Amino acid sequence: MTYNNCTLCPRRCGVDRTAGQLGYCRQPGRLRAARAAAHFWEEPCISGRWGSGTVFFSGCTLRCVYCQNHEISSGGAGADITPGRLREIFEELIDQGVHNINLVTPTHFLPDILPALRPKLPVPVVMNCGGYESVETLRQLEGLIDIYLPDFKYADGALAAALSGAADYPQLAEAAIREMVRQTGPFVLGEDELLAKGTLVRHLILPGHVENSLAAMETLASIPDIQVSLLRQYAPPPGLTLPAPLDRQVSDEEYAGVLSWAELMGTPVAFTQDAQSAQSDFTPAFDGEGI
Repeated sequence: MTYNNCTLCPRRCGVDRTAGQLGYCRQPGRLRAARAAAHFWEEPCISGRWGSGTVFFSGCTLRCVYCQNHEISSGGAGADITPGRLREIFEELIDQGVHNINLVTPTHFLPDILPALRPKLPVPVVMNCGGYESVETLRQLEGLIDIYLPDFKYADGALAAALSGAADYPQLAEAAIREMVRQTGPFVLGEDELLAKGTLVRHLILPGHVENSLAAMETLASIPDIQVSLLRQYAPPPGLTLPAPLDRQVSDEEYAGVLSWAELMGTPVAFTQDAQSAQSDFTPAFDGEGI
């Protein structure tokens, strides 16, 4: 994998990022990250007691209009680092006692991340992504990722195109998740109830788009050996002006309806959220901590 003729994500832009050309992710041919710290707001089997050692990378291969991390996904926050420095960051986080190393939106920087993962770290490595991944790229990660933590945002291609600029999201994300499961195998919890390996799929319910979530539950019910986290944490991000219905939180009726449908479909929902989760306060400050 290289930044030359970049095809790391499904956009397959083909640009030479080492020569200053920018593709869809708008990122150069070198690592950029905005925060590295213990993170306590993942699912309990990821965060545990001492937190997940989370590195937030700059840029994204999606352009979700409601992105809670828009400061780094499209706002330019972040600083350049070397693969050597990234390895040091991993080791510093492990010294702090984190349960795992959590890579957030790493795909477009994998040529520099992979060397930092070798030799194998003494804690599990999590790939935390939007689900819009290339199977070809994922196959280069086999043996290096213990836990996949993807989103499955959309089962509706038209909605995916309107909100994230990715009409092909449903089929590509499903194929990516199936590849992730092939690599990790079944969901395995250790004696400490922390996830040792497996694929945990997140679905964020969007206000006013319950039909998309119902279809997503059907798709996820068809994928073996996953667990699902059904998220109610959507809140209009500060600094963004969004049209209705994205200008409000998910209602009790919307969340209950999706959860009931998931139970009916046999979707393996392992984690749910209450209304208190819909707070922008859970988004960390992208202030360069730990970088």
